[in-house]
Amino acid sequence: MSFLLRQADHVGARVFDFFAYVRTLFFMVYLSLRSGLLEQTQGMRQVVSVISAQIYFTGWQGLPLISILALATGGIAIIQSSTQLSLLGGSSMVGNILVLVIVREVGPLLTALMVIARSGTAVASELGTMRVNREIEALEIMGIQPLSYIVFPRLVGGVISVVCLSFYFNLVALLGGFFVSKALHGMQLSFYFESLANAFAVEDVWLFLVKSVFSGLIIFVLGCYQGMSVQHSSHEVPQVTARAVVHSIFAVTGFNLIVSLLSYLNQLVRLGII
Repeated sequence: MSFLLRQADHVGARVFDFFAYVRTLFFMVYLSLRSGLLEQTQGMRQVVSVISAQIYFTGWQGLPLISILALATGGIAIIQSSTQLSLLGGSSMVGNILVLVIVREVGPLLTALMVIARSGTAVASELGTMRVNREIEALEIMGIQPLSYIVFPRLVGGVISVVCLSFYFNLVALLGGFFVSKALHGMQLSFYFESLANAFAVEDVWLFLVKSVFSGLIIFVLGCYQGMSVQHSSHEVPQVTARAVVHSIFAVTGFNLIVSLLSYLNQLVRLGII
């Protein structure tokens, strides 16, 4: 019995630590937004410069990797779906399958994972190195708020980059799927895009935006938080970078799963099944 009580206390402590961690992240986002919008000691031009640099690194330089991944994903999805549906005589359902698989699920999730691998690690290690080199303390001495100059621009630039990259991923994946279907099955362009147009709904757009925006926010707030948590030791930089990656993967995957589950339950409610 005492062992079970100790285990229960341990689990309770872990749950409490988790909610405290989440509360700290929300508080950091709030302070960063407030500082970035209301307390810009360094001026808007400097903030825009950092935002542009973040968009360039995360968005523009990430296009080649996203392009290759999107082409492969679109090709695989169209091969599997068109092959199975051709056997059943339902090729007109290709658009529905692609919208459900790529636009709703695979596009935002794979884009977020790629951003974690490239930019999430970079942000955590960059801020950790700045803490080690006392650059953040130097900014505070000069009267510059680190949250408004360091965290806020990276959050804004990161969210914009993730949304744009997710949209680009979906576009390239759908185009790649058409080229594969054209080469293998002779599918006409008009038929392909008509099927996609009939499959799109307003709910797809909202799901795409919700997943992309919040995935970007999760990635960069975790990267910034872990980087800022370094305590003046260079040995901590790779550790916080690894934690940022692991926590971001779990958080983004869990968030996408919850949103998809809520969307599925909403469809069941509308159909009167539950």
